[in-house]
Parts: sequence; C-alpha cells; structure tokens
Amino acid sequence: MDFLNTIILSIIEGLTEFLPISSTGHMILASKILDIEQTEFVKSFEIIIQLGAIFAIIFLYWKTITRNVEVWKKILTAFIPTAIIGLILYKIVKTFLLGNSLITILALFIGGVILIILEKVYKEKDHHNDNIEKISFKNAFLIGVFQSISIIPGVSRSAATIIPALFLGTKRKTAVEFSFLLAIPTMFAASGLDILKSSFSFTSHEYYILFIGFIGSFFVAIFAVKFLLNFIEKHTFVPFGVYRIILSIIFGFFMLG
Repeated sequence: MDFLNTIILSIIEGLTEFLPISSTGHMILASKILDIEQTEFVKSFEIIIQLGAIFAIIFLYWKTITRNVEVWKKILTAFIPTAIIGLILYKIVKTFLLGNSLITILALFIGGVILIILEKVYKEKDHHNDNIEKISFKNAFLIGVFQSISIIPGVSRSAATIIPALFLGTKRKTAVEFSFLLAIPTMFAASGLDILKSSFSFTSHEYYILFIGFIGSFFVAIFAVKFLLNFIEKHTFVPFGVYRIILSIIFGFFMLG
C-alpha cells in the first residue's frame, strides 16, 4: 500500500464507519478498485484504522463517557455477545469473509432492502425511549446479539445496532448515539485482538501506514458523526438503503459480471 491509497481508505473509513452503509464493505470494494492485494497486513489495516474513528467518538462524547456509569453498564452489556462471537469466529472472519467481494455485495444489497422496509414499518412515537440510560439490560444485550452479525463484511455494524434498537422502542437519535458508544469497546476489542494475533509483526513502513490511516479516519469521522446526527433529525434511513442497493448492483455488475 502506498501513501495515496492509505489516504483514500482512511477517508472512506472515517466517512462510513458510523453510517449504516458498512465501512468494511466499502474498504474491501475500494481495495478492489485500487487493485490493492488483500494481504494479511491489508486485512489488519482495514480493522485497525477503525480505531481512528473510535477516538473521534471518544473526543465528541468525552463527558458522557467519563461521567455516566449507567451508560457504560448498558454499553458493556451490549458488548458481551459480540465479544464472545467475535472471539470464536475470528479466524473464519479473517480467512474467509474479509476480502470476499461476493459476500460484501450481497450483504450491502440485503441490508439496503432491510433499511427501506424498516422505514415502511417503523413509526417513532412520543413514548419511545429518548435516553440511553433508560435502555433495559435485556434490550442492550439483544442489540449486542444483532451487532455480532456485522462480522460479515457489508452488513454494517452501525445498521446492525440501530435497526434492532429502533424496533425495541428507541428513538432514532438515541439509537444512533448508542450505536456510536457501543463502537468503542467493540472496535477496541477487534483491533486489539488483531494486533495480538499479528504479534506486532509489522514493519516500520506498515506502522507508518497504520498511523496515517488512523489520523485520517479520526478527522473524517468527526465530520461524519455530526452529519448523521443532523441528517436523522429531518430524514429517514431510506436514502442509505437506496444507496446500498445501487452500490451493490454497480459493483456486482463490474466485479462479478
């Protein structure tokens, strides 16, 4: 990977990590376009630079993270099922799923259809939960179970947490912010596990690439988070669903045709 490819992928990561369109899926497809070979390092890069986006959440939600123990109880409860499933299936994910264009395209398409159907069914009501603290431990755990589905490239961790949160009676903004915060332990665990599995066996150039990717995704993610919060105040998730479907069809035509 060269410097330009690193910048491009870090921008894609920062823009897509918290939108319900799959950051990993986008990076896999972008790597195909840029003709970046899916080596073990590239797969690690796609996982580890997500930390940049996570630090953007820590930066933006610092007060909530450091002052609200109740919120952390719910976040960690949701994290448990993902941690267990992710640890068990780590080798399968990295060996067979990451870099698989067909799986990514199918997941993007199916996820887009689900988002559109969601908006046809879901109606936000006044009595719906508007505070993360009020999310029950049961519902938090269920959201975490659904989040574990996002180990499949193209599913989108964000979508896999927002959709069940909405159907469990959570308002849009609260569901989105819970998804943001749940990303902190989830992505730290995923990146930490990958670093440990790699035994820190990166070259000095690869560490440089990881650092650039981290910084790029951090700053771009700040913009993306603010955009999503403003967007959902006036719009539904339908545009994201349509985007996913169109993207999957385009890539399916050019890559699998």
